[in-house]
Amino acid sequence: MDVGFLTALLFLSLVLLLVIGMPLAFCLGLVGLSFTYWLWGTPAILQIASAAFGPSLNIILIAVPLFIFMANVLQFSGMADGLYDVFHRWSGGIKGGLAMGTVAVCAIFAAMSGISGAATVAMGVIAIPSMIKRNYDRFLATGCVAAGGALGILIPPSVVMIIYASFSGVSVGKLFMAGVLPGFFLAGLFLIYIAVRCLINHELGPALPLHERATWAEKFYSLKGIIFPLLLVLAVIGSIFFGFATPTEAAAIGAIGSLVCAAINRKLSWSSFKDACHGTMRLSTMIIWIVIGASCFSNVYTAIGAPDFLNSLIVEAGLGKWTVLLIMQVTYFILGMLMDPTGIVMITTPIYVPIITSLGFDPIWFGILFILNMEMGYLTPPFGYNLFYIRSIISPDIMSMKDIYISVFPFIFIQGFCLITIILFPGIALYLPNLMK
Repeated sequence: MDVGFLTALLFLSLVLLLVIGMPLAFCLGLVGLSFTYWLWGTPAILQIASAAFGPSLNIILIAVPLFIFMANVLQFSGMADGLYDVFHRWSGGIKGGLAMGTVAVCAIFAAMSGISGAATVAMGVIAIPSMIKRNYDRFLATGCVAAGGALGILIPPSVVMIIYASFSGVSVGKLFMAGVLPGFFLAGLFLIYIAVRCLINHELGPALPLHERATWAEKFYSLKGIIFPLLLVLAVIGSIFFGFATPTEAAAIGAIGSLVCAAINRKLSWSSFKDACHGTMRLSTMIIWIVIGASCFSNVYTAIGAPDFLNSLIVEAGLGKWTVLLIMQVTYFILGMLMDPTGIVMITTPIYVPIITSLGFDPIWFGILFILNMEMGYLTPPFGYNLFYIRSIISPDIMSMKDIYISVFPFIFIQGFCLITIILFPGIALYLPNLMK
């Protein structure tokens, strides 16, 4: 049977199931199972069990529940409060200082958590009421939290990076390091945008009145709130960079470190520990089911010869490699508006990575472009995750859903600028991976 026809039918079936609302894991699994039975008969069904069992042997994926657990513990550990207090005291006297401090806290929290939701929820609860109380523009206050929280999947450790690495075959450690400079570059762009806007229009982010500003003694005393977060970041990222630990081992270090920090801050209780475990189990189970379904789908995709077919199609079409890359980025952006990044990784990686590798692009650099697109997806209507996190925190009387959409658009454009910069200057992403031991 014609490979092109089978490839088109495979993806049309997947799209149809997604459109009717079937969960992604079952869409992928059902399409894989159905095509396996149709093409190769009952004996081939045994391969489905092998495809489902295979991912469970991938030691890289053990890091996923560990980083999710770390993020869940950090949400109740009190470290977000301590970090915000530091930047509140040091930057509150600057126009837009609280908003800039919020982005900085989100960047540090991203380097500890691995997911977007932890920083978005924690800072949404702490920072948005604080800024609105001090007459900050509600659009600026909301947008900086949503955008800052999205840094969680770009600045390592990142759960989405782990899943991309497991499906693309690249080094997780190198992918983590590739996200550091782009992540802090993007955070810096957010800070510059906020500073410039508040400099032009003082009413958007007024400086704290004199009686609310901290003394130098209070400022230096507040620095104790940044000690444990920085130690945790250095323990996790530093151990990977210097080769002391694998990403999975570093995830275990982070999980234990988060418990120690919560205990030191007197926030560790049996109830909170149990909630963190339950949250970790729910999210990890969802991810592993998607992994299993995607493995079934990708096995069929490979078996029918679709990767070679698509490669030859691109060659015959005569498209330049940069045109192909641009098309991929556009499809990532559109998919990011509609789907979860985990599912997008598993659907597109078996298709895109062989193509971009054959075109001479670095798959680690391409992974960072993918992550940047997914970060834009977290802010882009209609299904941006961070938009709904913010919706769950803010009263509709303060911000309608339409207002939340409007608040993030400037930050989406900044993310797009960052994406273009990394495309034009790959060295920003590849510098640290090339230095790794």
